[in-house]
Amino acid sequence: MEKFPFEEIALENNLKLRTFSPDVDTEELVWHRDREDRKVFIVESGGWQLQMDNEIPQLLENTATYSIPARVFHRVIKGEGTLIALIEEKPFGENK
Repeated sequence: MEKFPFEEIALENNLKLRTFSPDVDTEELVWHRDREDRKVFIVESGGWQLQMDNEIPQLLENTATYSIPARVFHRVIKGEGTLIALIEEKPFGENK
């Protein structure tokens, strides 16, 4: 089983609640891309950032929603506190 740098709770449909601890090793926060389009709603940002491929990092803000297209490289950058995000996955190409 693959180890991830977050704890995850599967909710209904395609929703997941992810929690990133401020104690996570920054080396675990790697560039990656996903198979699904994702909408990410920030419950608690803790000063974390999101960096998309070829873009500067942006601060994740509480109650904001971010779109991450399928197959686009991105990463999260550790903040001072806990990051809690609600993630909705949509299969690639599905109407948004």
